[in-house]
Order: sequence, then structure tokens, then C-alpha cells
Amino acid sequence: MDEIDRNIAIALQQDGSAGLAELAKVSGLSVSATAERVKRLEERGVVRSWRADLDPAQVGCPLLGFVFVALRPGRDDAAFRRAMSRHEHVLECHRITGPWHFLLKLRVADLAALEAFLDEELRAQPSVERLESLIAIATEKETALLPVAPATEEE
Repeated sequence: MDEIDRNIAIALQQDGSAGLAELAKVSGLSVSATAERVKRLEERGVVRSWRADLDPAQVGCPLLGFVFVALRPGRDDAAFRRAMSRHEHVLECHRITGPWHFLLKLRVADLAALEAFLDEELRAQPSVERLESLIAIATEKETALLPVAPATEEE
């Protein structure tokens, strides 16, 4: 990515609804040249999708939880990964190092919903050996904004 692509990527990440005229100001290019740059960023997979950033409390899932998951020895984790990728309350599923195999980030309505998820979804998985759950009591920072690396001179 060159400096122009980087500037467009940063601007889009901060406001995905920014119009081409706004992006053209950031990029220093014409609107049509900026549109072409945005299209190339999409084609190259730099821009993976377009979505709104919703307030979890306003849409019914204010409770933020994290769950460490350990799988039974010798179990294939493919079925577990597939199940977690399909579950709407699992925002993130990370394979991690250390004594745990996975770390899940969840959003649910309340403690009862968290308990139901742990019992009915996680403990029901045949590969799951043990769990440890944590509840966030306050969130100081939560963002999907990535620190975009400095431009390269490839283009």
C-alpha cells in the first residue's frame, strides 16, 4: 500500500460512510481516481466488508464476556471451530498459546444468557474439557480500528 491507499484506508476505517468527495480530499486525488483506489482496496481484500458499529446495549447484548476453552487431549478442534463460527453471540474465537486452546469474546443479554451459552453451547461440545469465563464489569476501550502500517513503496 502506498501513502494514498493508507490515507484512504484510515479514513474509511474511521468513517465507513464517508463519501467519495470526502475521501478524495483525504487522498488528494479526483473523485473518480479515489473511487478506483477504493475498488482496488476491496479487490485486494484490504477492505473486507462494510458495516455499522452498533451500541451493544441498544441492541440487547450489553454483557461482555470472555471464555477460555481447553479441549480434551487428542480431539480434533475443527468441529469446535465450526460451531463457534456459526454462533451469533461469539464475536471472536482465537486459537491461543498456553494452557488454554481458545479464547472467545461474547456479547449476550445478561447472566442467564451467559449461563445458557456456557451450558448449552460450550459444555455440550464433545471436545470441550474445561472452561473459565470472565465478565467485563467496565470497558475502557473497545475498537475495531487497526493501526495501519506505514506506506510501502510498492506502487
